[in-house]
Parts: sequence; C-alpha cells; structure tokens
Amino acid sequence: MPFSPAEIQDLPVVISAPRFATYLQAMGNDREKALALYEWNLDVSSALIIPIQVCEVAVRNGIAEAIEHVHGANWPWNNGFIRSLPRPKGRARYNPAIDLQARASTLPTTGKIIAELKFAFWENIFTAGQDTRIWNTHLRTCFPGAPSGQTISQLRAAAYADLQIIRRLRNRIAHHEPIFTRNFADDYQRIHDMIAWRSQVAAAWMDRKQTVLTLLAMKP
Repeated sequence: MPFSPAEIQDLPVVISAPRFATYLQAMGNDREKALALYEWNLDVSSALIIPIQVCEVAVRNGIAEAIEHVHGANWPWNNGFIRSLPRPKGRARYNPAIDLQARASTLPTTGKIIAELKFAFWENIFTAGQDTRIWNTHLRTCFPGAPSGQTISQLRAAAYADLQIIRRLRNRIAHHEPIFTRNFADDYQRIHDMIAWRSQVAAAWMDRKQTVLTLLAMKP
C-alpha cells in the first residue's frame, strides 16, 4: 500500500533522522522506498518474536529439567550449583551467578525464578564447565531431538553458539534496531533447530505457525 504525502513527510521525523538514515542509505535516498523497507523491518521483527519466544521457553525448560536432575528441585538455592556457574572477568560482563542469586533472594519458587532469569543465563549453562556436571548424562534425555553423530561436547558448544546468536537477534529486535540485512532463512532455521532439540512436534507446529519465511519474498 503506497504511502500518503503526509506519511512520506512526517514518518521519517517520527522515526528520527539518524535512525531513518540507515534505511535511506540502503534505498538510494528514496524516502518512499526507505519507508517501505522500514515497514518491512517492522513486520519481520514482529514475525520473529513468536518463534524466538517459543525457542526461549523450550530451551530454558529443558535446561531447568537437566539442572534439577543433578541439583534437585531447589537448585536456585543450591550452593554447589551456584559455585559451578561461569565467573566472567570484568564487572560489565553478564554474571549468571549474580543474576540467579538476585532472583532467588526475592522470588519464592523455582518456577518463578525460571521465568525471570535472563536469556543469557540459559546460554551460559551450555558452557564447557557443565559437561561433566550436567550434559554428559542429561543432554540427550532433556533434548531428545539433538542431532545424533555428534559428541556431547560438540552439541553443547553448538547450542551455546546458536543461543548467543538468537539472543543477540532478540535484543536487536527489542531495541528496535534494523535487522533487514540478516539472512532470515538461517536465523529461522537456527531457532527451529533449537526448538526441535527439545521437541520435534513443537518445531513442526512452529513451522506451520511462523510467517518469517513468507515475508522474505516481500522484502522491498
């Protein structure tokens, strides 16, 4: 649907000149084409939120199940588990132990804590230090759809890398950043595969529900 003259005039001001400049540059300084790209970026960002949400819920529940197998139902208060978490150098870097302890100090149940922990917390459980503690025994039980033919260490490393990419994509969407230069087929496949690790049925359901791949053909 074409933009009205008023929209062509006002929308770039509402978006802001610095933000709109990215789209103008991509579309050869054509304001209407740049607006069409901005609108498409909105649509694909919105479409990605649904599979990302399903992915995050599926993965965190699988990880929480694996942790519980080792550390019990009250694992957020288990000192052994807390000590096992990665300790990044530098105050500016995300610290999963601090995040967990902050949630556990104010929230009454494990379920509420699971819902409140940052995406980065779950990503950090797929670090090498948890192989012998959790993943060697429980990865294939809690993620039965994980590819065969790879070692647990390889699977854990792949999950860490993919979740890092998915989290960064989610953060760009949450901060209303341009994502139109990405390979969305690869992004969606990565999200799909992580859902499939937990449940092939859920991944197939997501394939039927998603609109990301349809939008690829509509890019201005």
